[in-house]
Amino acid sequence: MEFNFLITAAAALIPMVLGFIWYNPKVFGTAWMNVCGFTEEDLKGGNMPLIFILSYLLSFFLAFILNTFVIHQFGFFSSLMNDPDLMKEGTETYQYAQDFMTKYGNEFRTFKHGMLHGFMVGLMVVLPVMGTNAMFERKGFKYIAINVGYWIVCLMLMGGVICQFG
Repeated sequence: MEFNFLITAAAALIPMVLGFIWYNPKVFGTAWMNVCGFTEEDLKGGNMPLIFILSYLLSFFLAFILNTFVIHQFGFFSSLMNDPDLMKEGTETYQYAQDFMTKYGNEFRTFKHGMLHGFMVGLMVVLPVMGTNAMFERKGFKYIAINVGYWIVCLMLMGGVICQFG
């Protein structure tokens, strides 16, 4: 089983594309600006090329680790990765891995299944982290719902793409 760099790079674009939609003033952008206390003037300026490059890099990190959540076969290989015979043709471990992948290599490799795991990561990782930060920052439910909702949808779409095509 190989890591698919191209699919991971494509999945890393999803937060940027969805962000343009989600945070558009006609969707949740105006509500987000209000709960953050921003004006349109506040959001002008800044080094936008640098912001987009770093945002994409961070999204790539997220897509990279999401592979291990949405593709179950990575767990199998992580159990064997210290075995020096894993990649040596003709060895017992190599043949065991080949047999496993022949039988189970395509199990749970659907867009729908990836979305399920993306939802779980969003609910069980993003919500606790962002929710805790928001409480200490004295942000309300609306702030949490807008931002966590965005990341849950992102992770569902990213998980679907990675699981189906990765």
